[in-house]
Parts: sequence; structure tokens; C-alpha cells
Amino acid sequence: MNPTRRTVLLAGATAALLPSLPAAAEPKAGHAKATALQPYASYWYPDSLPSGSPGTGITWRSLKSWRAADDPDLAFNAATVPLASRFTPTPTNSTARAGQARIQSLVSFGSTAGNPSQGSATADYYALTHWAYIDELVFWGGSSGEGLVLAPNAPIVDAAHRHGVPVLGNIFLPPVAYGGQLRWTRDLVQKDAAGRYPLAERLVAVAEAYGFDGWFVNAETSGGNAALGADMLGFLRELKARAKARGQRVTWYDSMTVNGSVSWQGALDSQNEAFFQAADDMFVDFRWTAAKLASSGQRAGQLGRSRYELWAGVDVEANGWNSSVNWDAIVPRDKAHVVSVGFYRPEWTRNHLPPDERGPGDFHAADDRFWSGRSLDPSRPDGTDSWRAPSVSVADRSTVASVPFASVFNTGHGLRWYEDGEVTSDVPWNHLGLQDRLPSRRWVVHTEGQRPAVNFDFADAWCGGSSVLVEGELDEPAVLDVYATRLPVTVDTVVELTHRTDAGRVNVELAVATAEPSGPGATPPYTYLPVNSVNSKKRRKAGQGTVAVNSVNGWEIVSVPLTGLTGIAHAIGIRLTATDAGPVRWRLGGLAVRNAPHTPGAPSGLRITAASGGDLRYAWNPAAGDVRHYTLHRLLPDGTRRFLGGTCQRAFFVGGLRPEQGEQAARFELRAVGELYTTSDPVNVTHAW
Repeated sequence: MNPTRRTVLLAGATAALLPSLPAAAEPKAGHAKATALQPYASYWYPDSLPSGSPGTGITWRSLKSWRAADDPDLAFNAATVPLASRFTPTPTNSTARAGQARIQSLVSFGSTAGNPSQGSATADYYALTHWAYIDELVFWGGSSGEGLVLAPNAPIVDAAHRHGVPVLGNIFLPPVAYGGQLRWTRDLVQKDAAGRYPLAERLVAVAEAYGFDGWFVNAETSGGNAALGADMLGFLRELKARAKARGQRVTWYDSMTVNGSVSWQGALDSQNEAFFQAADDMFVDFRWTAAKLASSGQRAGQLGRSRYELWAGVDVEANGWNSSVNWDAIVPRDKAHVVSVGFYRPEWTRNHLPPDERGPGDFHAADDRFWSGRSLDPSRPDGTDSWRAPSVSVADRSTVASVPFASVFNTGHGLRWYEDGEVTSDVPWNHLGLQDRLPSRRWVVHTEGQRPAVNFDFADAWCGGSSVLVEGELDEPAVLDVYATRLPVTVDTVVELTHRTDAGRVNVELAVATAEPSGPGATPPYTYLPVNSVNSKKRRKAGQGTVAVNSVNGWEIVSVPLTGLTGIAHAIGIRLTATDAGPVRWRLGGLAVRNAPHTPGAPSGLRITAASGGDLRYAWNPAAGDVRHYTLHRLLPDGTRRFLGGTCQRAFFVGGLRPEQGEQAARFELRAVGELYTTSDPVNVTHAW
């Protein structure tokens, strides 16, 4: 183990009696501190609890005692978005490969005991968006002073599932040096009178109730013997069998060996092979060498397993893209990939930034650099970059395969909240459950001229917290690949764009490809349909269809029928052509593909289930029809609406509310939001002060 891997764990072990909450959990200045009503992501010990008393803000719980019916926060923590299926489009460069190495990410989104269930009032958050390259996300964490078994919170699971990525909870049995106690390992693998492992059943029940996809098992507490190793193997086999029956998966960490000792192998070998065989895959500890990985891949094949079910650990916690990695030992350029990649703590892209430079734009600039490479364009890899970004080696995936589909390019955090181009809350926020299905290849631009800059921008938005900003000279037409898709096109299919030009004069065309590119790195065979012309009227003909334009708060909403196109849309993009000299600033605020408009039904039964001062818990009955998420607003005495939050769940917490001047009761309204971002009629509730 490298010392950098212990940053969070050491803090939990040595400061367990007085932990500090991460920035994402801290209340805003002037707001009341969170009460017991604030729900957090769940965490447990396997069975027995530590001696003494928990520190402030920590609740010690036994997983063996957990029951879904007795879980007061289950409604806040249970994910609702099903795991989407994915497809692999033609790679955007000639080096990225499909069907070989995959990527696993071990990510700590917050402290074990202080990770809010449904976001918080700060934009400073690891708002992961490059799901297209990830095959498995592990909700990393755990400490001896807080808890060892972590269930991922709902926003992370909902965002990952929209992009087809399974999420695993974490079971962490820490080294003795960091507070680990062997009794917790024995608790985990205890057997009942019938020889079964009750905590294996309990873990599968938790994942099913919370809506995530299985468990990452990391047993690093030393002192065990062969009997304990045998019990761990039996436990893992039962966990895998029960998980498979529920569509869940299990990953093993290369730590404990079959003889019960802890000895990190850095390879698949005789000491951990049985555990690998009892699991779906294995994270290979950082001690690997090129020779060890080569032999591990061969050994997996001899077992009838895929070599890509081995994740070679790449520790980026301390140095990110400056980490020294023997990439050719994992994903060589000139031959088949050896094994898969296991990133440890890629949230470095946020954590390494100075606190006063952690705005969402700063974070995404760093995160794009990590995942897309120094060129910031996956179609144009920088061959001199020592960091081999995932986009260089691994083909991206997409889930955009059915109609209706819509996106407002919401990354899951922002400085404000926008609705129809207007600010309805000026409070910074994060909530990954509100994140859209985002473009998988960021940002690919096809042009013979100067490449414009393309970014998520947080200074203005149509809806949510962000829009796509394209800015540059545009001395030649530029085509931006927006989505790789598999969308069926019929005579009724319409694409709706919401866009705005902030500077310069630019002609906008919708680009739709009904076939794959000719090969990796080639431009999709787009057909271009007019969206606007700087000299146009508000309605104009496009083939036999009519392009309808509506202007709202400075944004143009344009409905473009896909007249003359049939089959499957394989890609959707935008072509921008400047009509005057000088820089252009153009924003894409929304994109929707539909055959017919659809508005969800209204939810019902909105009620306040608990209150403590200005901290309120809400619950409601689901709306009829397809619902993407729900939004909660406060109706102010002056008649305006203030956005309080959104969630995919049917329960929500709001903290720190205060009466307005002269207000006897606060009024709230809840709406269902559909896949096309249409909203239902509201349902209301009041709260007397």
C-alpha cells in the first residue's frame, strides 16, 4: 500500500472521535446546521460495534441488525433509475478499442459518515461525467471509527445507471495499523447453525433495497489463519451466488490470501485464485509488474475467464495525470490489451485544485484533461502526452438508444438553478441524480480551420445548472459531435434544439447521421438540416417539413423534423458557420428527440413527514407515466417561485428554511418532470411556522 492511499482512512481512524464533515456536507453560512432529519448515505459495521462512543455526527450501526422495513432513511437513499443497456459506436480515434480493457473507478465522494443522501448546497463536488469509459464504479470509503460497509447514495447510482454503469458498495476491513480489528472480519464471515453466511444474505438484501449493483470486498486486516481464509472463501461464494440470483455482482480486492493472511500479490496467482474464481472480477493491487500482469492474463485464460476481468490498480490519488504508469504493461498500443484498468481515486481532478479554484468550470477542465487527454479532443490524441488518457485506449459507450430522449446538459452541479433561461435559485448546489445523459466523446470537433473551444459552462443555462459553450474564431465551418446514438427515426421524428448566440453571427445546422462512420476516427456521414439562418424569418421550410422557432428569455427553441431521413440515427451533431469575421460565442442549452409531445401526470399526496424548525422532510405518491425526476419549489408571498431542489426519489429533505416577512405558513409545490423536460401540474402543501 502506498501512503497516499491512506489519506481518508487514516483520518477516519485517528480522528474518529471528532471527524469534520467534507465541504459537500457543510451547511451554508447563515443556515441552520443539519439536524437528525438530514439523511446521509448508509454505513455499518458487519455485526459488533467498537468500544466506547461514536464521535459527533457518527452513528454506529450493525448490518446484521438492518431490516429494510426499519430503515428510516431508505426512501431517501434508494436509487430509482434502472441500469441502462449500452452500445459501442465506431471509435472516435484509431487507437481506442472495443471488447478489450475496461475501466473500474474507486471513488470517495465524501466522508463515510458525512455524505448527504440527496446532494447539498455547494457546487464544489466530484460531479463525474465521463461515464462512457467506465464499466464499474466502486463507492469507496470506510474507516474503523465510522463504519466498514458503505451503501452508495442514490444520486450517484441514478447518474451511473443512466449511463449504463453498475455501482458497487464497499466492504472495507482495514489494516490493523489503521484501526482494523480481526473480529470484524470474523463477524462478516460468521455462519449460522445451518452453515450459511447470514451477512451474505443481508448484503444482497441491502443492494436490492437501495437499488445498486453489488459489492466490492476488501479484506485487509491481518492476523488471520487458514480457517479464516476458508470461511472468507465460503462467504464470498455464497455472496456471489446470492448476488447473481438478484442481478448483482461481486468484485474481490487482491489482499487476503487463501491461507487467511494479508499479502498483496499484485497478480493473479495461487494465493488469490480461489477468491477470483468466487467473484466476478478482481482488483489487482498496485504491486504489479509487466511480467506479473502478463502471467495474470494468461492464468485467467487458463481458468476459462477473461483477462479483462482483472483490474490493474493505477493509483492517481496523489498525482493524477502526472502519475508514473507503465501503460504498455496494461494497454499497449501495438498489441492486444493485457488486462483492464482500475483507477484508485480519480477524484484527484477535484481534490488537487486549490479551494478558491474549485468552481465547476475549473473542475470539468481538469476532469476532461484526465479522461480525454491533453488535446481535449478524443479524435485528436496528443501522441506526446505521457498520460495515456482512457479515451486513447478504450472505446466510449452510449445509452442514447430510444425515443423520447432529451438533455439540457446538466452535469449534476451548478452555481445557480435555471428554468426556461431564468434563475429560480441563486444557491450553489450538487445532486448527481439530476445529471443528464451527457455526450460520450468530449469534445470532438471536425473542422478544416481553427478548432473552437468547447466546454460545459456554468455562467448561464436554459435548464439546470449548465449549458454547452462553443467559442472561437470559426474561420471554417465546425461540426461538433454531440451524441452517439441508436435512435429510431420515423416520419414523425422531430429534433428540438434550444440555443443562443452570445457573440458574433453564426449559422446553425443540425447534423444527423443514419449510418456509422467509414472507420475509427472518421467523421460520421452527416446530413445537415437548417436550424437558423441569420437572415431567416421565424418559420421556414425544410424539405417538406416546417422548422418552427420560438424565442423564450433570449433562447431560441427550434423544432426540426427529420424529413427524408429513415432508419436509425447513429449520431447527432451541430455544424456552426460564422457569417462575419470575429469571435463567436454560441450556447447549446437543450436537445430533444421525440415523435410526439408528452407531459407526465401530476404526483399526489405531497406531505411533510417530519419537521424541526426550518428542516423538513417531504414524501409523495408517484406520478403516472414516465417521470425523469421531481422538482420542489417554494411559493413566495410576492408570487414568485423559488427552486428548493429536485430528486428522482419520492422523498426529499430541505434544511434551513425561514419564514418570509409576515408569512404565517410556507407554501410548497411539487411537479413531475418527464423525459422531455415537460412538467406536470403542481401538487401543493403548506407548513405553518
